[in-house]
Amino acid sequence: MPSPDFTPPAAARLQSIDALRGLVILFMLLDHVRETFLLHMQVPDPMDVAVTEPALFFSRTLAHLCAPVFIFLTGLSAFLYGEKHQDRRAVSSFLLKRGLFLVALEFTLVNFAWTFQFQPQVIYLQVIWAIGLSMLALSALLWLPRPALIVLGLVIIGGHNLLDPLQFSADSTLHVPWAILHDRGWIEVSENLRLRTSYPLLPWIGVIALGYAVGPWFARNADPERRQRYLGGWAQGVLLTFVLLRLINSYGERPWVVGEDGLRTLMSLLNVTKYPPSLLFLCLTLGCGLLFLRYFERKQGRTWLRPLSVFGAAPMFFYLLHLYVLKLLYITAVAIWGLNRGNHFGFDAVWPLWLCTLALAVLLFPAVRWFAELKARRRDIAWLKYL
Repeated sequence: MPSPDFTPPAAARLQSIDALRGLVILFMLLDHVRETFLLHMQVPDPMDVAVTEPALFFSRTLAHLCAPVFIFLTGLSAFLYGEKHQDRRAVSSFLLKRGLFLVALEFTLVNFAWTFQFQPQVIYLQVIWAIGLSMLALSALLWLPRPALIVLGLVIIGGHNLLDPLQFSADSTLHVPWAILHDRGWIEVSENLRLRTSYPLLPWIGVIALGYAVGPWFARNADPERRQRYLGGWAQGVLLTFVLLRLINSYGERPWVVGEDGLRTLMSLLNVTKYPPSLLFLCLTLGCGLLFLRYFERKQGRTWLRPLSVFGAAPMFFYLLHLYVLKLLYITAVAIWGLNRGNHFGFDAVWPLWLCTLALAVLLFPAVRWFAELKARRRDIAWLKYL
């Protein structure tokens, strides 16, 4: 139940959403610092618990929250956009245009930030691609009645693991669509270009559909106490589903095993599959995301939430900015110190990743705040809303 002083004004309602988005942005930053300066200690998916040190395991596990929360909040934000404009057709049109914009962005500025190659040999279709295609799907699905949208989202999330045995060879006509929808794999475009479908789409359509479906909880006339009950109840239900299915150890994820100690056993229990996101991966991450959202709702207006809200108000700007900053930092480090970890430059422990993440968050904050304020102030500049 809400605390007695929980009376958020309607105008401040979005702070909780921005704060949650800002929190997972910082988790994302940590993970991308890891991918930049710990390449010599790559982790598989799921991770090999027997050889992955706990600090690295839990640092990586925090990043699991990012894509599910981003895409869920994308659906929720689409509903709020529609409530503001009172026109479902306008929402569908905006989702269509912004989805295409994000797909184009993945192929251009995002991929270049990872590779720094003007003629890339490999293009990794990652989270921006998944968000963009999910928005395209939602632009059509939002015309469904809300109960049908909820059922569809739950069926996709709960049932897509039944499709895991389906695979198609590279010479099959179904290989490309299946690689995009469900089977993480390679698409051979030419002798000099391959595409890697790092984020198979199908489960993310279910996530964005549910995000849109919970939009009425955040409508202008919604009861805050009822929203708190819904957020808490669904979070508990989703996390209980994770626990029960994990204990059964038979569906939605690779089996867990008892480790050499309690910590290794816990790591095995939490070791879930992200590519594509398994049922238990989504239960764990969305359940935690709903709990964070409920908590931030109760703490709206607190001073410590404002920095998180700033990061969450300009997510795409931060995403592009931090990728290029990290790439330039890596190139500079190699130029100064050379390759000290085989074919890579890297840290020799996990704790410098956290320190570097904190330093980058502080250094990038003024630029992100400037852009967030510009975006809020200059609503007459149409292209700003796409970032």
